[in-house]
Amino acid sequence: MARASTYGMTPNELKARTKKFAVEVILFAKAIPHDPIDREIAAQLTDAATSTAAHYRAVCRAKSRADFINKLSGAIEEVDESALWLEILSEAGICASSKTSPLWREADELTRIFVRSRETARAKQKAAKRQAENRKKSRIKNRQSPTNQ
Repeated sequence: MARASTYGMTPNELKARTKKFAVEVILFAKAIPHDPIDREIAAQLTDAATSTAAHYRAVCRAKSRADFINKLSGAIEEVDESALWLEILSEAGICASSKTSPLWREADELTRIFVRSRETARAKQKAAKRQAENRKKSRIKNRQSPTNQ
């Protein structure tokens, strides 16, 4: 799987990357043996991978910073779940790790990107809240100041 730089990626590039991840997982899942248990794991994996792409598209349509953080948290959960199913497929001997590892690495990279983005958004949210509180305190202080009367 091609590795894209995590720095300077636009939302559209990340949308394309999450969709590519979902498509590659679907193609991989089609090759999983047709055993009932294996098929269930493959279904769980494809659900999580496609949900990762869908959640990230929703992130791009967030209406507020809080909405962005909430939707991004959903994407993080789904991509992390994808990594879990890939680990299970490998560790249970259902699929060779040479087949699961590239997808797992991409899931791990996406998880790291999303977590870093969520941390940044939370820090900006806290800073904006502090700034608003400071402005409010400043307005109150200016109204109470004897020089303003």
